[in-house]
Amino acid sequence: MSSAETATRKSTLIAPHGGSLIDRTVSGDEAAALAQEAAQLPRVRMSEKQTADLDMIASGALSPLTGFMAKADYTGAVEDMHLPNGLPWALPVTLSVESAPAAERIALESSDGELLAVLDVEEVFEVDRENEAAKTYRTTEDAHPGVAQIYAEGPLLVGGPVTVFKRPEPAFPSRHMDPADTRAAFEERGWSRVVGFQTRNPVHRAHEHVQKCALETVDGLLLHPLVGKTKGDDIPADVRMKCYEVLLDGYYPADRTLLGVFPAAMRYAGPREAVWHAICRKNYGCSHFIVGRDHAGVGSYYGTYDAQLIFDEFAAHELDIEPMFFEHSFWCRTCGSMASSKTCPHPSEEHVFLSGTKVREMLAAGELPPVEFSRPEVAEVLIRSYRT
Repeated sequence: MSSAETATRKSTLIAPHGGSLIDRTVSGDEAAALAQEAAQLPRVRMSEKQTADLDMIASGALSPLTGFMAKADYTGAVEDMHLPNGLPWALPVTLSVESAPAAERIALESSDGELLAVLDVEEVFEVDRENEAAKTYRTTEDAHPGVAQIYAEGPLLVGGPVTVFKRPEPAFPSRHMDPADTRAAFEERGWSRVVGFQTRNPVHRAHEHVQKCALETVDGLLLHPLVGKTKGDDIPADVRMKCYEVLLDGYYPADRTLLGVFPAAMRYAGPREAVWHAICRKNYGCSHFIVGRDHAGVGSYYGTYDAQLIFDEFAAHELDIEPMFFEHSFWCRTCGSMASSKTCPHPSEEHVFLSGTKVREMLAAGELPPVEFSRPEVAEVLIRSYRT
């Protein structure tokens, strides 16, 4: 179908998770009155991850959640990846406290100390963080950055609905779109079949290959890089955004691609996070979601394709959004093109594959990775970043 035909076709988007897009924000006089009330309430300072979670609850990115999880939702997410109402949900979204709040309502501060919201206390409860780590991260080792994070937060949690009177300043205002915004953009373009792509790295040729393969079968692509908190050796979000922009400008059809940002913090929860990322993109209006090798992985904690296999644990159509699985891709010198083990018969000696460590070494030395691995415009952005 041509782009002109797509633009004139009526768009019927996938429903949000749970059926309705949650909005936990207030504005105008109501927001001003709530801010005044919050200034007099006991306060809880959130971490960067919790601040990002609050903002995504507010916008509906975490629909059907209306606040931080109480015990029943937490237990369901950890133990069997389902909420008590039966909806799939792969990761807990929680708010930790040092001691039980004495009030029935508390004010929530961002990680920078800015008052943003109030929480109506539904429940205060203790959890077994080692059990949570074992179930959701598949390890109890605090060398894992996600496990270390929940251990640092502690075992005492407070759950309840939130009302947000001030949103945090977005990291990339010109690219920030809430789920209602992406849905409106898809409808305006006549898209109903939209594939989402999650990344915390610059897009290299293998990523480009799977995105364009997926784009052959749908109306549009949402390139949706995560821009929240990541571990220290990941490439900074501002550098990655420049890489995405030069790549889209030179190599993607503008009328079939959309670049937004995903404000979440990384959990590095591998398979569980792949499911969680898919559910979130469903709320943004994506009908399909790309899952490649080692999605949201870190170190050697997960098998290469565990993030794909976990989708088999859900009943047909239970998630609604359709995962698109891809093998590891590479440039084959003999084929003269991108390929995978499914399509290429040639030995690995003919394949161009560079580890992340090798690429970083080349960039630090001012060397461009081969064009078979990375577009030169992207490599130039990365080299400039490494030099500074």
